[in-house]
Amino acid sequence: MIEGLIGKKVGMTQTFERDGNSVPATVILAGPCTVIQKKTLEKDGCTAIQIGFYDKHTSKKFTKAAAGHFKKADVPPTKILKQFLFHKDSEVKPGDQFFADLFKEGEKVDVIGISKGKGFTGVVKRWGFHGGKDTHGSMFHRHAGSIGCSADPSRVLKGKKMPGHSGNSKVTVRNLTVLQARKEDNLLVVKGCVPGANGGYVYIKKVNFNEPSQKKEIKG
Repeated sequence: MIEGLIGKKVGMTQTFERDGNSVPATVILAGPCTVIQKKTLEKDGCTAIQIGFYDKHTSKKFTKAAAGHFKKADVPPTKILKQFLFHKDSEVKPGDQFFADLFKEGEKVDVIGISKGKGFTGVVKRWGFHGGKDTHGSMFHRHAGSIGCSADPSRVLKGKKMPGHSGNSKVTVRNLTVLQARKEDNLLVVKGCVPGANGGYVYIKKVNFNEPSQKKEIKG
């Protein structure tokens, strides 16, 4: 048993419940993911595995060191890599593959991705500021307003919400419900939306995964 998989966002759709209500859903191409490296507590200081997601639409030139890393596991080179936790009692070894059926229908998952980049935006779009009145004669519609302080401390405080770059950042959407897990198509359907544009890579993690101990035992 491993903690999660690497996936690729296909797009959004909708499903219908038994009472006829429509439910927004996202389709993710989850797997097959191949185990590249197995890390142990004794050798690497942690219990984790490195898995790779092969996508034919992406190409990357690998160095000799990277090529040797994949050759050691006897697997083809992959561009998208991610480290996940796994249970000590599970017999996982390099070359093993995991598919969408790692998740079960009704299970809760966290999905991590890179949000859509929106460029330079103002405070209304970036932070949801109310803005000024839209009446005739108003000179204050979407401005940020005063950002400084009075005589003390007479400066702009750190962390002030101001216009700037918006989006293109790591976002985690928690507790999404798995609606379908199709191993034959490598498709995972989750309830709701996930961060990023169609074709973007995401990481799907189990919510109730029992993490193994990461601390070394102290003798003496």
